[in-house]
Amino acid sequence: MADGEITRCGVRIEPGDRLEAGDELEWRRPPWEEPPVPTQIPVLYEDHDLIVVDKPAGLPVVPAGGYLENTLVHLMGISHPVPEPPVPVHRLGRGTSGALLLARTARARASLCAQFRRGGGEEGAVRKIYRAITGDVVGLPNEIEILQPIGLVPHAGLGAVHAAALDGLPACSRCRILARSGSRVIWEIDLVTGRPHQIRIHLASIGAPLLGDPLYGPGGVPLPGSDALPGDIGYTLRACSLGFAHPATGAPMEVHAPIPPELMP
Repeated sequence: MADGEITRCGVRIEPGDRLEAGDELEWRRPPWEEPPVPTQIPVLYEDHDLIVVDKPAGLPVVPAGGYLENTLVHLMGISHPVPEPPVPVHRLGRGTSGALLLARTARARASLCAQFRRGGGEEGAVRKIYRAITGDVVGLPNEIEILQPIGLVPHAGLGAVHAAALDGLPACSRCRILARSGSRVIWEIDLVTGRPHQIRIHLASIGAPLLGDPLYGPGGVPLPGSDALPGDIGYTLRACSLGFAHPATGAPMEVHAPIPPELMP
C-alpha cells in the first residue's frame, strides 16, 4: 500500500481510507525476483537410470524460502528432460556442495530411495563421505563417533529448527581429522545416518562448529540471539563421494566429486 501497488477502482488507496460496498481492490504485484544462484552444474556420472552431479554451494536443491526456479531441480529439468526430468533421491543443504544423486526413471527412484532409507551399516545402505572445515579446539580427538540425537528446537523466525536434542532421533557420524593448519581443522565424515543438517549439528555438538556457520554454535544448537536460518550459507561442507548399488543392474558404484584445495590435507 505504501508503495502504491494497491488501488481501489483504479485509484491508489492509502492507509486509513474507508472501503465502500462494491469497491474493487487491485494489487499490481511487482515481478517475481529470486536471489541469484550458481547455475553451472557439472555432471559426475550419468546413464539411462540415474545422474550424479556436483552441486555448487549456494544452489538450493528444491523450491523453498524464496527460491522457485533458481533450484537444482528446475535447472536439471531443463538440461535433462528425458527420459524423465531427474528427481533427487536425497538432499544437500543450500550451502553444501558436492555429489548429489538423481533418479531418471520411476523404477530407479524407488530402488535408490530404498537404499537411502536403510540405516548406515546395513547391507545395501548408501555410503556418504563428506569433508568439512571447523576451528581447532583443545582436546579434539583425531577420531570420534558422534551419536548426538537430532530433533526440533524452538527458533524465533521459523518456530522450530533441527538441532541437538536429547529427545531427538538417533544419529551417527564417524569423524576423523585429516589435517590441522593453524586454527583450522579439515575433517572427513562418514555419514551413517542422514538427519537434516546432521554434520553441522554434530561437529558443533562437540564444540567445533563449521567455520562460517551462521546458525549452529557450540552444543549443536542455534547461536543465542541469531536470526540465521538453516539455508543461510558461509560454511565449507562438501559431499565427496557416494557409494550405492546401481538400480538396474545391482552393480556396486562409487562416484567421487573433485576435492578443492582448501579441503586437501
